[in-house]
Amino acid sequence: MSTKKEVLDIVFMGTPEFAVGTLEAIHNSLHNIVGIVTVPDKPAGRGRKLRASSVKNFAEANNYPLAQPEKLRDEAFLSQLRAWRPDVIVVVAFRMLPKSVWSMPSLGTFNVHASLLPEYRGAAPINWALINGDSKTGVTTFFIDEEIDTGNILLQAETEIEPNELLEDLYERLMHMGAELAVQTLDGIASNSIKPVSQKDQGDLRPAPKLNSETGHIDWNADSTEVHNLIRGLSPFPGAWTELVEGNGEKKKVKVFRTLRATGKEDAGLARIEGKRLFVGTGNGRLEILELQPAGKKRMGISDFINGLGGKSSLKFT
Repeated sequence: MSTKKEVLDIVFMGTPEFAVGTLEAIHNSLHNIVGIVTVPDKPAGRGRKLRASSVKNFAEANNYPLAQPEKLRDEAFLSQLRAWRPDVIVVVAFRMLPKSVWSMPSLGTFNVHASLLPEYRGAAPINWALINGDSKTGVTTFFIDEEIDTGNILLQAETEIEPNELLEDLYERLMHMGAELAVQTLDGIASNSIKPVSQKDQGDLRPAPKLNSETGHIDWNADSTEVHNLIRGLSPFPGAWTELVEGNGEKKKVKVFRTLRATGKEDAGLARIEGKRLFVGTGNGRLEILELQPAGKKRMGISDFINGLGGKSSLKFT
């Protein structure tokens, strides 16, 4: 880097709400957004109507030039990028970029990643930090290279994780931290005051692979802390789940969103109602369930769930 250009021309690439936090921060900074790139509209919901990404909604609301390429190597898209003449491309929760894209800006392309790299490279770093019971995490800005999440680190910011903190709470905090760090990174690139640092792979690094349905399947035979961390690491989306055994032997899927570690002992998967509280056994103790969602119903507090049980005192989860 050799620039001291005060205002940088930025192309922003991103998709979900998490990316909008950074996009909005750049929008409110002194830097100039010359174009925004996001995914094509996709069918969603029961009606399968086309739905725009959160980033597209922001772009259109603020009248920014927008591109939604099907293929990032498409020459028409590359020509559009060249026409925008970005100094820097900023990427948040997007797709893996080909070299023809990330190598285009004169000052580089950087990503905002929701972990303290090199830990948790991959698609779901916030989830896995919670699932693994970490006590701290953070955000990292780094230059993109040929591999996934391996480029030289620019800046990092750290935050503590509370023992009962849910994904939805940590997600919100890291979104704001990432937005602030992205603007600090742009300012540092503009003033040539950041020295990129190579990532050092020390010991066994924990990955952050994409989540699937089986990731959230609760094993009540596991340690109570392990089950608690899985639930909070997937709350509210995609949601940890179990199956409730009905009186006729049928099984109904139930998502569990919030628990607390509790004293006492029950058989694994056996849930006992005590007043307006519900406790379920694990491999080494029990948890108190505070919020859940039976199939076909809305997310609810445990008292509403108990009210609909018709006076039952115990339940069984598979």
